[in-house]
This record gives sequence, structure tokens and C-alpha cells, in this order.
Amino acid sequence: MTTLDAFGEYEPAWCPGCGNFAILGSVKQALVNLGLEPHQVLFVSGIGQAAKAPHYLNANVFNGLHGRAVPAATGAKIANAELVVIVESGDGCSYGEGGNHFLAAVRRNINITMLVHNNQVYGLTKGQASPTSQPGFVTKTQPDGVQLTPFNPVAVATAMEAGFVARTFSGLAEHTTEMIQQAIRHQGFALVDILQPCVSFNKINTYAWYKERCELLPASYDPADWEQAMRMAARWGDRIPIGVIYRNDRPSFEA
Repeated sequence: MTTLDAFGEYEPAWCPGCGNFAILGSVKQALVNLGLEPHQVLFVSGIGQAAKAPHYLNANVFNGLHGRAVPAATGAKIANAELVVIVESGDGCSYGEGGNHFLAAVRRNINITMLVHNNQVYGLTKGQASPTSQPGFVTKTQPDGVQLTPFNPVAVATAMEAGFVARTFSGLAEHTTEMIQQAIRHQGFALVDILQPCVSFNKINTYAWYKERCELLPASYDPADWEQAMRMAARWGDRIPIGVIYRNDRPSFEA
């Protein structure tokens, strides 16, 4: 029987209070709940604070180039279909430098799970705006505030009919664990966009900010309804829906 101890105990080099700690805990718990052994799992990451997360796990790990985790994960999954392949990186790495690979993986419906630590800022390189930063967000490199429309990964993945699209918040550990479990079980491409605070460089999207806005999808919600899912995926602001936004059963690339 798999235990948390099997995945090791390491001392992460993150700022105290960083949302990455909670996500790491949820990832380990999800693997244990699914009965997966370390040798059955491959984590692939890029560059960034979030991309360090697999360094603190006792499992197979491939640390690639900035934004290039998905191609390596795709190759690994095609070469070894029995391997559980998980991409884990941040919003800048996944949606900025890796944006085109993200779109390609959705189109292919490759059977990998993509966990994105979305703190709406670049943390490793000291706080410039990321693709998901909100308009008006002031940084050292955007002193007059962000002028660009933020990238909505959940809406884009849903629009492209990705196999599994979910959003969660790192401050809700049990919910994050459940979303990761469902994503891994899904046969096809699965995205989990994990909202998390950056306590050092993002003083707007804090724990309190997310807790005030994140709300669970109602029990009556049907993630198979694409039109409803598109409306839900587009919601952002005073209310941010979390849960499985969209899901379908189209065959995976390998199938």
C-alpha cells in the first residue's frame, strides 16, 4: 500500500506562505489515494518556482527547458503508455513560453495531466506580469500597469474541447486533491488550473482575495454541456467558479 512517506520528505526553497507548499501536499495525497507507486509516475516540468515542485518528490522527474515540458511529456507518454505522466509548472511557463505546446496537447488529446500553478505573476524572475495577470497590475517591468487582456486558460481549453478542464484553489486542499485525482484518472488530456497566491510579488491576488471569490460549482452543473461550460469558463471577477468545468470522452491520441 502506497503511503505519503514513499514520495519522500524534502525541504523546499519557496517563500514561507507560498501556495506551492499546499499544492505539493495535494499532489502527494492524490497519488497516494490513487494507489500509485513512485516508479509508476513521471513528472515533467519547465522553469520557475512551480516547476521546482517535482524536485521535492521521490518519483521519476524530467526538468526541461522553460515552456517546453509538454513536448517531453508527450514523447514519454507515447514511448511508455503505462506511465502516468504529469506536467507541473507555472502560468508563465505553461501559458507564456509554453503556450503553443499547451494548445497542441489539447488538440492531440494526449493522455497526460497538466497541473498549472497559476499565481498570475512570474515568481522566479522576481515579479513581472504573466499571461494571466489582470489589467492594471503594477510590476517593476509594467510600472504603468498591465495593459494586455489576460489569458484565460480554462476558457481556451474548453473552447478547444479539451478532454478534462478543471480549476481549483490551493487554499482548499481537499478540493485540489480531488481535482488532481480526477484529472489523472481521465483518459485524455487533462488540465487543472490551480489558483495560488504569490506572497512575495502579488499583493493583490492573496489568500483572502481568492477565498472571497472562489465558489464551488453547483451540484446540478453538468460538465458535459459545452455551451454551459463556455459560459462558466468565461466567469472571472467577483465570482470564480471552481471544479470540473468541462469534460468529454473523445479518444485519446494514443487510443
